[in-house]
Amino acid sequence: MFDSLKRFLAGTAGQPGSDLPGIEELLQCWQTVSVDGRGVDVFVPRNSESLLGVVLFLHGHGEVGLRRNPVFTQLFHQHCLAAVCPPGRRSWWLDVPCDEFDPVVTPQHWLLSTLLPWIQKTLAFVPPKIALLGISMGGQGVLQLAYRHALKFPVVAAISPAVDFHQLYGAGIPLDRMFPDAESARQSTVVLNLHPLNWPRHQFFCCDPEDAEWFDGAARLGMKLSSSGILHERDLETSSGGHSWEYFNHVAPKALQHIAGSLQKMSVE
Repeated sequence: MFDSLKRFLAGTAGQPGSDLPGIEELLQCWQTVSVDGRGVDVFVPRNSESLLGVVLFLHGHGEVGLRRNPVFTQLFHQHCLAAVCPPGRRSWWLDVPCDEFDPVVTPQHWLLSTLLPWIQKTLAFVPPKIALLGISMGGQGVLQLAYRHALKFPVVAAISPAVDFHQLYGAGIPLDRMFPDAESARQSTVVLNLHPLNWPRHQFFCCDPEDAEWFDGAARLGMKLSSSGILHERDLETSSGGHSWEYFNHVAPKALQHIAGSLQKMSVE
């Protein structure tokens, strides 16, 4: 097993970026609130009266959120975006029960039936003004959600999406208990669940070519989207540290620009 894959499983593939000038005040805008008994990190910039929309962020396998990340926090503020970061444990954000998350309620069902109504009530934004953003495990999670509910979530950005998550089957993680075998897991991957007539109109994904475990899956997704005539943006050329927070932070401006630009386009359509 690659060293980077070992770090991925252990949740130690780097940590969020270094301090930025004047960031401490922005970091204080984060708070943790209880939603259905789960601690959800929420960022609302101080210029909340001019919010463009809300970003629903899904974390990776290491369960690292954005509350202490100065790079993403500054970008949320810059683009006038609120952010909601729920805990999903190591569930892969699928519509499949995961004992770490809940033995009955699937992560996808919880997001749609519990968290989404909370966002609508508390932050006063409704789809399609709720954009999706995810990293690694969460990157494939937001693609899964957007492809299944394209009208609800037309704006999505996935950073280093772990598209071929079935390759981890047998590694002794909760995924082993979610599926009876690797082939069953593969059948639930994003690439095998694309709908040629039902896809998010504003989608972007990227992956570092040095990301040994997940680049091939991202490239295969790009080829399938292109061959199916599905419009999308992708960056499979930029390299900055492989599957690490060095890369995640490096491409964050491009991902957030995609989200902000797409939300702005929709507001004038």
